[in-house]
Amino acid sequence: MTDAIRILGIDPGSRVTGYGIIDTDGAATRYVASGCVRVGDGPFMSRLEAIFTGIGALVAEYAPVSVAIEQVFVHKNADSALKLGQARAASICATFAGNATLHEYAPREIKQAVVGSGAAAKQQVQHMVKAILALDATPVSDEADALAVAICHAHSFRLRTGVAARSSTARRSGGRAGWRKFAG
Repeated sequence: MTDAIRILGIDPGSRVTGYGIIDTDGAATRYVASGCVRVGDGPFMSRLEAIFTGIGALVAEYAPVSVAIEQVFVHKNADSALKLGQARAASICATFAGNATLHEYAPREIKQAVVGSGAAAKQQVQHMVKAILALDATPVSDEADALAVAICHAHSFRLRTGVAARSSTARRSGGRAGWRKFAG
């Protein structure tokens, strides 16, 4: 893949943070690595430090150009939402040393991009991630969610680069690129 960008997708969690790394050139997407940073049930501050260290190590090893992370959705339990937000912040801060651009996506937007439905079940996301990336095995849920975040960003990247290319062509041709295409 020439001119590919590397994307790190993150599915934040206070006990398990999933990560997925893909390369995309806007036309094709290739699996690079995935897994989970598992921090267990220890003291909360120690867990945040472990998330920060684990994600930081991934950024140092894989040097992503873009980082995509799932936005926090509102939990019924305020304490859980706060902990998830802090785990998300630890993940985000760990990426700063790599100078990658950061992008955020809502859970429904990610499911829509990967499955075609914003209300898709976790098993559907896992199945589609396996199919899209031609994986031999179905990734575990947190890993699949992180890869889905990366795929969502790859689709967004593809859309942005396609729109930018069409816009550039339209400007060079006096704005008639689309008209000529359909005018025959």
